Amino acid sequence: MSGWVIFWDVVPYVTLAIVGVGTWWRYRYDKFGWTTRSSQLYESRLLRIASPMFHFGMLVVIIGHVVGLLIPESWMDMIMSDHVYHLQAVVLGGIAGGAALLGIALLIYRRRATGPVFMATTVNDKTMYLALVAAMLAGFACTLIGATPEGAEHDYRETVSPWFRSIWILQPRGDLMVQAPLYFHIHVMIALVLFCLWPFTRLVHVFSAPIGYLFRPYVVYRSRDVAEKSELVGSRPHRRGW
Repeated sequence: MSGWVIFWDVVPYVTLAIVGVGTWWRYRYDKFGWTTRSSQLYESRLLRIASPMFHFGMLVVIIGHVVGLLIPESWMDMIMSDHVYHLQAVVLGGIAGGAALLGIALLIYRRRATGPVFMATTVNDKTMYLALVAAMLAGFACTLIGATPEGAEHDYRETVSPWFRSIWILQPRGDLMVQAPLYFHIHVMIALVLFCLWPFTRLVHVFSAPIGYLFRPYVVYRSRDVAEKSELVGSRPHRRGW
C-alpha cells in the first residue's frame, strides 16, 4: 500500500476528529466567542451587496457538492444523461462559484478598505480568509477544467465520490482518490485544512444558523389596533401571529 493511499485513508478521520473535538471545545469554553463578530455597525452599504452574493452562491455550491459526492452515478443516470449532468454542473457551478468568489472578494476589499473593520480583523480572520479563498479558487478551477476536453476524460463520480462515501461507512478507499487528477487532490487537501480551522474561526457560526427564524411566528411588540381600542382588549382573543 502506497503512502498516498494511507494518506487518503487516514487524514479524513484526523480531520473529522479535529472538527468534532474542536467544536465541542469551542462550545464548552468559548460560548461568547461563538459568533461572526459582525462588523455591520461600521459599514453596511457594501455588506448588503457582498454578503448575500457570497452566502447564496456558496449555498448553491454546497448543494452541488452534496449531489455530486453523495448520490451514486448509477442513481443520477436514471434522472439525466451524463451530458446534461456535466452541462448543468458547469453552468450552475460556474455561476454560483463566480458569485461566491465575487462576494468574498468584495468582503475582503471592504474589510481592508474600511478602517474600523480592518482594525477589528485578527490574524485568525486572515488565516480563515486565506484558506477559504484558496479552497474556492481550487474548486472553481476544477469546474473550469472539467469543462475542457481533457478534464471531461475524468469523471470524479468514479473516484472522488466513492472515496468520499467510503469514509462515512468506515471502509476508506484511498486507492480511488489516488486515481483522481492532481487538481482534485489540491482542492480536497485545501478543503481538509479549511475544515481543521473551521471550529476555531468565525466559520463556526454555520453550526448555529438561525434556520428556525424562517418558520417561527412573528413577534408582535406593539399592536396598533389594540392600543387605539384599549377598551376592547378584554373582549378580544389574543392573536398569536401566523
